[in-house]
Amino acid sequence: MKRYLVPVAIAALLLGFWLSPESQEIAAGVAIFLFGMLMLEDGFRLFSGGTLERLLQRATGSTFRAVSFGIVSTTVLQSSSLVSVITISFLSAGLISLLGGVGIIFGANIGTTTGAWLVAGLGLKVNIAAYAMPMIAVSIILVFQKAKPMRGFGYALGGLGFLFLGIYHMKEGFETFRDQIDLLRFALPGILGLVVYTVLGTAATVIMQSSHATMVLILTALAAGQITYENALALAIGANIGTTITAIIGSLSANFQGKRLALAHLIFNALTAAVALVFIAPLRDIVDQISAVMGIAADDFALKLAVFHTVFNVLGVVLMLPLLTRLIAFLERRIVEPTPDVSRPKYLNAAVDAFPQTIESALRNEVLHLYDNAMELILHGLNLHRHEIFETESIARTVSNSRVPTDLDIDESYERRVKTLYSAIVEFTTRVGEKRLAPEINEQVYALRDVASDIVRAVKAVKHLRKNILRYTVRSQGVVTGLYDNLRTEIARIIVEIRKLDLAEPEDRSALWLDHERAQIEEDAQSNTRRIDALIRTGGLTADAATSFLNDSAYAYEAMRALIEAARSVYIERDSAMAEVERLLTLEEDELHEDMTISGTVAEPTAEPERQKGVAEGR
Repeated sequence: MKRYLVPVAIAALLLGFWLSPESQEIAAGVAIFLFGMLMLEDGFRLFSGGTLERLLQRATGSTFRAVSFGIVSTTVLQSSSLVSVITISFLSAGLISLLGGVGIIFGANIGTTTGAWLVAGLGLKVNIAAYAMPMIAVSIILVFQKAKPMRGFGYALGGLGFLFLGIYHMKEGFETFRDQIDLLRFALPGILGLVVYTVLGTAATVIMQSSHATMVLILTALAAGQITYENALALAIGANIGTTITAIIGSLSANFQGKRLALAHLIFNALTAAVALVFIAPLRDIVDQISAVMGIAADDFALKLAVFHTVFNVLGVVLMLPLLTRLIAFLERRIVEPTPDVSRPKYLNAAVDAFPQTIESALRNEVLHLYDNAMELILHGLNLHRHEIFETESIARTVSNSRVPTDLDIDESYERRVKTLYSAIVEFTTRVGEKRLAPEINEQVYALRDVASDIVRAVKAVKHLRKNILRYTVRSQGVVTGLYDNLRTEIARIIVEIRKLDLAEPEDRSALWLDHERAQIEEDAQSNTRRIDALIRTGGLTADAATSFLNDSAYAYEAMRALIEAARSVYIERDSAMAEVERLLTLEEDELHEDMTISGTVAEPTAEPERQKGVAEGR
């Protein structure tokens, strides 16, 4: 169906030009205006360098801040549609709350009214085409510069110039059109006019996907005397309803949170429009009073329409804010969060692809989702349970008491809970790698993919361990059971320490224990080899059991190394000042090894409880 829409639209446009050549300038003005909006949006993204996105993350701490951000961002961008799409992307990536997202949408509806003021107060009273031409000419020089801020400013300046030029051509087009055809004969008074023109305003905005463009079209037609003031009010109300189409389209590829926000946008705009239609007469009186106070002439209907547009949008926010918590509750009941499926990605969807900040954050959250699945699978593979390990005061004692085998098909669980997520992460990073992202974002994306690879490596190592864990730890078999219990204890302890990193505040996290732990793992691996040799010589261990243990200890230490490397990449910010100090203070791995060898401090496996205690105390 979609492939026929473009040729049908072009054919309809050409037919309209043939039937009414005077409409060409109006259509060209709309096209130039929309093109200017696209340039302005692209320019702001380049020029701001992600400033808008970073502000959005911090702007949802309270409803007031969220509404204020919506007002300011839409005023600057002159596009509530862009703000809505950005908000849906951030909500889908889990960066902001639903309450904050709805607050931004409320504010965006107020912010979009500034466009009507600019057009009515400046665009229709000044020959803005005289300013548009120099702006476009200068912008062309800037867009060919290498520096992103310069190119961004060039796109923004050119976009503003095209906005002005589009307004000029729409205004001139309606002036010419008035001399040929009088559209006032299609005016409809009363309730019928309200309904019909509200529907027309909605349809026009759905087609153009820009309420700002619709408002400019209405204002220029009103200034040219092609529509009545009453019908213009209805068109403005309809434009507010139609602007929700962008959020609805954007939510189609989003998760349940994005769909909730799109529904909230539709409910808010529809209720605001309904209130405006029901109380149209009192609102007109209020607009007349405000216009008189502001010194707006009684027959300056363009400015009075801007006043009306602001009044009914502010009224809608005032009416809806007290009902915000009820609205959130309704949205959560209406669009229920799907039952979590640990085998499917939670954060990777098409809605987060649009912005670098959401790409990196969504991928990070998905990697943490993968780790959560993997951590549970690793512990179950060792016949341990997460809640017991996290709550115990002595990991070694809990491990020694864990003799009941877990009901686990580790191969099936790996395929379902780990491999599918890892495949989705690889596919996502490959897809976003084709985008023209900043080098630092690309570096973060590929670093997170490597973290996912480390996590999978740890799970595979435990898969190899599973057979002999069942063989030697379900019932005590003397020395060999103690050796396997030490391996289980060490893996569990590292998982507990990583959980502490996760729960700690970012500024409290340190890489020092990770570096020390990695060096200690290497020492333990060598120590185990020497201990096994001694046990074989004294007859404490059979050659068969010793061979199995040496192979399994290699898998265990591989799992520990992979978990530590994953934790380092996820939780330790290497570009911070503290990280730089730690880097200078931390010895290289071979230096640590050399120091430990010289000093003779070799940790034997039997000393694991003491080492565990030292780490727990913040060693």
